[in-house]
Amino acid sequence: MKVCIIGQGYIGLPTAALFCRNHCEVVGVDVNEKIIENLNKGIIHIEEPGIADIIKKAVEKNVYTASLTPQKADAFIITVPTPYIVENYSCDLSYVITACESILPYVEKGNTVIIESTIAPMSTDETIKPIFEKAGFTIGEDLYLSHCPERVLPGRIIEELIHNDRIIGGVTPNCAKKASEVYGQFVEGDLMLTEAKTAELSKCMENTFRDVNIALANELAKICAEIGVNALDVIEMANKHPRVNLHSPGPGVGGHCLAIDPYFIYAKAPEQAKIIKLARDTNNSMPEFVCDNVKKIIKDGKIAVLGVSYKGNTGDDRESPAYEIIAELSNDYEIAIHDPHIENPDFVDLDEATEDADLILVLCDHNEFKTLDYDLICKNMNKAIIFDTKNIIKEVPDEIKLYNYGNLYELN
Repeated sequence: MKVCIIGQGYIGLPTAALFCRNHCEVVGVDVNEKIIENLNKGIIHIEEPGIADIIKKAVEKNVYTASLTPQKADAFIITVPTPYIVENYSCDLSYVITACESILPYVEKGNTVIIESTIAPMSTDETIKPIFEKAGFTIGEDLYLSHCPERVLPGRIIEELIHNDRIIGGVTPNCAKKASEVYGQFVEGDLMLTEAKTAELSKCMENTFRDVNIALANELAKICAEIGVNALDVIEMANKHPRVNLHSPGPGVGGHCLAIDPYFIYAKAPEQAKIIKLARDTNNSMPEFVCDNVKKIIKDGKIAVLGVSYKGNTGDDRESPAYEIIAELSNDYEIAIHDPHIENPDFVDLDEATEDADLILVLCDHNEFKTLDYDLICKNMNKAIIFDTKNIIKEVPDEIKLYNYGNLYELN
């Protein structure tokens, strides 16, 4: 099987790697010339375990080629971004539409086209299907169109692409069957065949479920800070109940999924999706909550920000709330940023970040931040204070003051 994958980012590239590893020929398409140039040398641009070795070997064996333009193939998979439109929260399908139009000259009768990008309910039937129908195809008879959303965790993408169950949402039953044959090349989890609109809403609700539950934890953190209760103790005690699983509060919700996908549902039915919108508003308010508490801890000076990735142990900073926090604090404080997982010429090492700092602000749960060099911190800082918004630092020496969502009420 030859597979053409449009988009070589956090989903497209791992997907390409697994098809290559399972005896398929893959063309990986992206608009970024530098990324294409490096991929053809076997050099990847994302931090994800296992990918680099697979792509390097696939390039050497000539089973993987990166390209700026599509090629003819048996299956086409679209993995481009789908941001939301700020004015009305609806799904911006422009990248998906462009990707679909880009493959039209190469699509032939009998091919399978799969949209992996997370899209709003009804998008496949109402927007994507007509693109191919206008080109003369009959969906379900001579072209097979499906929405098959990814459902993976950064840092474990290879393992989860293989072992997670996969939703196969066909425009017709034949479309779902053909798409299942494509994923059957490497997926060991169940292939759950359904219709496209069900697959679309299922993916959006998976991320919405998590967003709503994070919002509940974040709201609890705000309540506890106001009334003088340790939020982390409340969560620990409540989670001893066999049917309770409160999430951990944090500085906000980032990533290309949780921070965006709930809006796709809300935009379709705003009068009905009230809890979904309120959860989004709650999580969007957390950067302001962090900044307000920083201002209670120190009035001025230098802040060493640790971590801007939205998720620990990855270099993925898409939609990261850290950037909003940094932008706000930069108005009143000197900011030094340290993130060992992101290459940025403006970022510094821990030593330089903490030199003459008045506060360490932990915004990401990288493993490197769970146990810091406290001797260095005490030596470098004007006064050793840490505000851990990810609740990952469990113990510090007596000479360091630690704030987290358990004791913010002390600041009131």
